[in-house]
Amino acid sequence: MRRTMDYGKKVKIILVDDNYEHLLGIKELINIETNFDVIATAANANIAINLVKKYQPDIVLMDINMPEKDGLTAISEMERLNLDTKIIALTGYDDPDLIFRAMKIGAKGYILKTMASAQLIYAIEEIMQGKIYLPSGLSSRFFEYFQKTFKEETNNTTSQENLLQFLTQREEEVLELLTQGVTYKGVAQKLFISETTVKTHVNNIFQKLQVNDRTQAVLYAINNGFMNRKKLKIAI
Repeated sequence: MRRTMDYGKKVKIILVDDNYEHLLGIKELINIETNFDVIATAANANIAINLVKKYQPDIVLMDINMPEKDGLTAISEMERLNLDTKIIALTGYDDPDLIFRAMKIGAKGYILKTMASAQLIYAIEEIMQGKIYLPSGLSSRFFEYFQKTFKEETNNTTSQENLLQFLTQREEEVLELLTQGVTYKGVAQKLFISETTVKTHVNNIFQKLQVNDRTQAVLYAINNGFMNRKKLKIAI
């Protein structure tokens, strides 16, 4: 039996899909949940971006295959708004490369249109808790592809310099917690700082490590011996 989450307020959701029947079906499904509220829908990426600016929703379900402007471009533009909105890629394709590109530019989840209704609600709940969601059947394929692609990108950089050396002590503390899967809120509580300060440190980490998101930062840290170096410091 699925546990109902209590967020203290309704989760505001915007749906983006050019297939009206599919969009309507998802809307009806989500609105059954007392904690969720579909506040707007769009069949066009540009309209969706304007709606996100206006309403600043908690969640955007973004169809990848869209006319005029594709979903990946729309996700990238929404991410540049620097809102707290979490974007979930919605598609009928289980292509690892497509998943990789969607997650790389900021999507927090990847949902197939063929998923059962209970899985869709569960995915939204997981992402609202600060987690990343991938269907179990796709997760292993995605991470194999992600790690392979990330290593190739790292090996192809012109400089072999380990960028971890440019992190401050506080940024190292934040990165260490991120590698342990701690949420931004959890990092704030553990380090006794505000969540806004955590996000500032995280943005600095992204810039210094030349990555675009948390997953890339964690993979860079692991692949470049960050955890081994932390253990060495503790031993000393």
